[in-house]
Amino acid sequence: MHIVIPDDYQHVVETLDCYPLLQRAGHQVTLYHDAERDPQVLVERFRDADALVLTRERTRIDAELLAHLPRLKLISQTGKATAHLDVAACTHQGVAVCEGSGSPVSTAELTWTLILMARRRLKPAIDALYAGRWQVNLGERLDGQILGIWGYGKIGQRLARYGQAFGMPVLVWGSEASRARAEADGHRAAASQEAFFAEADVISLHLRYSERSRGCVRAEDLARMKKSALLVNTARAGLIEPGALLTALERGHPGQAALDVFEQEPVAPDDPLLAHPKVLCTPHLGYVEKHSYELYFGEAFANLVGFFAGEPTGVANPEVLGR
Repeated sequence: MHIVIPDDYQHVVETLDCYPLLQRAGHQVTLYHDAERDPQVLVERFRDADALVLTRERTRIDAELLAHLPRLKLISQTGKATAHLDVAACTHQGVAVCEGSGSPVSTAELTWTLILMARRRLKPAIDALYAGRWQVNLGERLDGQILGIWGYGKIGQRLARYGQAFGMPVLVWGSEASRARAEADGHRAAASQEAFFAEADVISLHLRYSERSRGCVRAEDLARMKKSALLVNTARAGLIEPGALLTALERGHPGQAALDVFEQEPVAPDDPLLAHPKVLCTPHLGYVEKHSYELYFGEAFANLVGFFAGEPTGVANPEVLGR
């Protein structure tokens, strides 16, 4: 079978320990290392593919694109299929979608790295050091600051433990079930969304992105944050109302932001967030580390090999299997 893997920005897929799974199964593999978004180019690249292996949400697959890919039989998704992949359209076209799992570890670790770097203002200090200047600013410790976590799932729970280890009281907002879990773990649930944004010194977003959660962080929420507060987003940029964060930073509430996600990725070099003095940015590295890649791609490759061997696993739309 001909397998196409787009969006391998870092040229790392072939270096993974799991990659030989495809070779041992005898599949032909084509990799692309750019961030192509032109539908016509994608049609040309995918036209002869029997299967696609997608790296998270980097490639959008919709009904219009699928209509030009009659040979396609399978999309093997690293992690879960989310808004980038129209599963209903795949089902209509007879294309199976296989999903994998994921791990909260790397994203939680990066989130904590951003919190530490932003609070201690490490990037400007490091940049100044390499430019020949010594101790140019003054950061803050985390001990005693209130850590606000919106979304108390696997990542949020892990982050809460990090906060406790650093002496931070934890305040949780989210669904009723999330708040109940947090209270059962000894944390405090916010009385309301308004109170959550007003009380926390550091707020970290850990919600699953969906139509329901799109823009759930509103301009009025950001305006309630303290002038000294830090907003951290390693989840999805679309959780924040478009344009609201830049406006809020200019108005001084919150005083800082740390971001690993952007509305357009790869982010344009002239994006105003990159140049903003109150913003610390990283290039969507939350899941981008070797152990996570081995997990994500290992499952995607195993699902693909099993599918073409007649032993499908992880199929999100099993109704296509009988066709």
